[in-house]
Amino acid sequence: MDLNRVDDDMLREEYLRRFFVLPGEFLGSAKQVADHLSAVFSKAPRDQEHFAIVLLNQQHQIISSEILFTGSLATSAVYPRELVKRVIQSESAALIIGHTHPSGTVQPSSSDRAITTKIKNAMDTIDVELLDHVIIGNGSEEYYSFADHHLL
Repeated sequence: MDLNRVDDDMLREEYLRRFFVLPGEFLGSAKQVADHLSAVFSKAPRDQEHFAIVLLNQQHQIISSEILFTGSLATSAVYPRELVKRVIQSESAALIIGHTHPSGTVQPSSSDRAITTKIKNAMDTIDVELLDHVIIGNGSEEYYSFADHHLL
């Protein structure tokens, strides 16, 4: 038995228990969003970029959280059409998006800024509020919130 794997699994489960916010509950700050998204990403390979969504109802309570796209070490293709489809299927009124940066740096790239604008425009078209886009570093406590930096 690999004790390191057992320890990693136990830590992952404890992290999920502490930071995964259940449907019907609220995320009150960018830090809570970052912790929640880190929990969502915790079972995904850390050497790939992942893109997740947190679907919210009219009262901004969580409907569900899921990884929608997975890519390579440096990029993840994000298809706004698929995102809109998922938002409509869930009857969401608001949305939070987030993705990982396996490199560990949390500063948004020009591509991150461009896709955020594209998604915001798509959500505006269907009357769904994009509340935040959070970038999570690989295994770090660092995060970057577009809302906190007044970029939404």
